[in-house]
Amino acid sequence: MRKFLLFYIALMLSASPMALQAAGKKSHKHVSVISKHKLVSYNSGNMRVHHRLHASKASSVYADTYDGRGPLRLASSKVLVINQLTGETLYAKNTNQLTPIASVTKLMTAMVMLDAHLPMDDLLYIANEDVDYLKSTHSRLNVGTSLTRGELLQLALMASENRAASALGRNYPGGISSFVGAMNQKAEVLGMKSSHFVDSTGLDSNNVSTAEDLAKMVNAAYHYPEIRQVTTTASQAITPYGRGNPIKFVNTNALVRGSDWVIGLSKTGFINEAGRCLVMQVEISGQPMIIVLLDSVGKLTRIGDANRIRKWVENNDVASLGDNVRG
Repeated sequence: MRKFLLFYIALMLSASPMALQAAGKKSHKHVSVISKHKLVSYNSGNMRVHHRLHASKASSVYADTYDGRGPLRLASSKVLVINQLTGETLYAKNTNQLTPIASVTKLMTAMVMLDAHLPMDDLLYIANEDVDYLKSTHSRLNVGTSLTRGELLQLALMASENRAASALGRNYPGGISSFVGAMNQKAEVLGMKSSHFVDSTGLDSNNVSTAEDLAKMVNAAYHYPEIRQVTTTASQAITPYGRGNPIKFVNTNALVRGSDWVIGLSKTGFINEAGRCLVMQVEISGQPMIIVLLDSVGKLTRIGDANRIRKWVENNDVASLGDNVRG
């Protein structure tokens, strides 16, 4: 009974920012402002790939009473919502605060690996160096498992497989040190002035960034067809080389697995130091949006915040959202 009560309390706290306030926690102040970010222009042609799922499971499970018509209050500690087409900031909250970004790091890992134009059908293996001795996270990819570079990319992004991301970095020309150097060089090119990377997985809390920098990273990653396709795949069964039975992996974002969202790119992240993180490129009310949600408490908070953002945009004039102070 005690375990049930604790679970129920945690669920309520994560699902609604009003519950957090009622519990005596102070809500974060934020101001929505209009600003122009140097984003690559949104491509409405054949570069757009969206994953449509019409099962209502995710939307209904994480829905709350917010109808989108009042002030938008979110529980995530750092938030940025940008109109990708115009560069306008619709909602901003602690966007310049440096924070660990956990597996959101893997978007940079994917870009750097793809920039190297390495053969995607090369067979790579999981080595002991890929085992997580820092956080001791679980993996279904045993040491010695052989997969193609393309399969490792898919598992790193879709299922946030840490050993897959580690193997991608380790098999980069020059090894992991060269790979991390390329990650930081890529960040500099993208104008991510506050960001720093130390590994390819995001397990190290010294992988840090800001919501503003991550919006730039999401926008850049969106222009890679492979990243769009993989991060919006709900599930995939993959058979490691030499094994007869496939292993099924699922997307770590519940909104991709089952909802009526139109999602063009998605990546989740979690370590204790970073909290629950979610970045997405989505379409709301016919407009391309970049959503960055960082440092959420509770498994459902980032999903609840995303749904509240969607309702807020759908029930308001997008052109006027940036003119208002929201709190």
